[in-house]
Amino acid sequence: MKRTIILLSLLMFPLISSQVLASDLESRIQAMEETLRKQEETIKEQQKIINELKDQIKTVKIMEIPKGEEKPSAVQKEAKATGLFGGSAMSNPNISMVLNTYAYSSNLTTDEIRSRGIQGYTTEGINRRNGFNFDSAEFAIYAPVDPYFNLYATIPVTEDGAEVEEAYFVTTSLPVGHQLKGGKFKSGFGRLNAVHPHAWDFVDAPLPYRAFIGDEGIMEKGVQYTYLLPLPFYTILGAEVLQGENRPLFGADATGGPHAYTGFLKASLDVSDNATILFGPSVITGKTKTDTIAANTDFTGDSTLYGVEFTYKWKPSKVQGFKIQSEYLYRSQYGDLTDFNLGLVQRLERYQDGLYIQGVYLWNRWEFGARYDTLSLFKDEYNLGGVKQDLGRRPWRASAMVDYNFSEFALLRLQYNHDESDVNGRVNHEVFLQALFTIGAHPAHQF
Repeated sequence: MKRTIILLSLLMFPLISSQVLASDLESRIQAMEETLRKQEETIKEQQKIINELKDQIKTVKIMEIPKGEEKPSAVQKEAKATGLFGGSAMSNPNISMVLNTYAYSSNLTTDEIRSRGIQGYTTEGINRRNGFNFDSAEFAIYAPVDPYFNLYATIPVTEDGAEVEEAYFVTTSLPVGHQLKGGKFKSGFGRLNAVHPHAWDFVDAPLPYRAFIGDEGIMEKGVQYTYLLPLPFYTILGAEVLQGENRPLFGADATGGPHAYTGFLKASLDVSDNATILFGPSVITGKTKTDTIAANTDFTGDSTLYGVEFTYKWKPSKVQGFKIQSEYLYRSQYGDLTDFNLGLVQRLERYQDGLYIQGVYLWNRWEFGARYDTLSLFKDEYNLGGVKQDLGRRPWRASAMVDYNFSEFALLRLQYNHDESDVNGRVNHEVFLQALFTIGAHPAHQF
């Protein structure tokens, strides 16, 4: 009997084992099917989100930075970005803030500095004082408006309050190569003018800028048109119609409407794998009414400023590079000068020029630079009432600087100026210790 039971058990064991195994396999299959079902549901949800995002995506034009440029140019390429509608990721604009502050020391008093004009060129002094100076906390805002426009604004906050430095739109859907800009913006005239001061290689503007257009540069209300030429290298043509409020060059009250007009050409050419040159001419012309020529005078007439820019950049690596940059400016101005002290109106003609040249060497986190700027280089004619005036010695200045980049968004700069822009020979020995900090959605400036 026992043998029979044992024999039956042995015969039944494979059957029972197969049933247990089948049950286990079925359980596993059910578990896997449940997992696949949940994964399918997850994929469906993810696909739904992707489809919703695709519905929000709008094709816009964004600016491409040519090799060697600090600021975006009008080279356009197709890209995907979301507008400010539909709860997209770009619903909130990109916002950044740049702090620009410095310590300053001069052998002149603060009053002498602020009244230090350039005789025969401008009566505007230098807005700084011995000790600590707060230049600005500059807020920048950017976002696409819709598939057709981008919007930009720059709002510096100073000790005197906040002001709208720039606020303009840029088109993104015109035919390839064409672009319009409108609002208040930095003119495309020249090279340094289009760059914000915190992105300069030196603390202050060169003498030709100060003499002809002021430290603030040409920042006007108006409209700009640019066209990217279909050439094998980057070449852009531009034209502007501006209100003409730049005080040294034009003046807000020169006419009752827009009275300044600009044209420029800018080109960028790669001369090797590591080297680029940027060059081009500019011109701005218009009606003038200003009181910056001499004390207690008022000038009414016409002004034209010509400029030629050239920059060479060599950068074989991220930690090494060299840049040389120069601009030549020539001003033609004629009209009537009213002298309120003498009660006399005389014909004034001014034909004056200026140039700066600067070089900067990059080594690891350090930058070393030198600059030379001068006025009356080739042309110095100041004719009043048909008589040429003697303005004395030629104004010039030499500068040296060294800065250390803690990161792409923090910089400390030491600069010295030997300034002989006073035609009477009073030298200004200036020392700056500048600190720059950037936070927010602000692109790092290229060397």
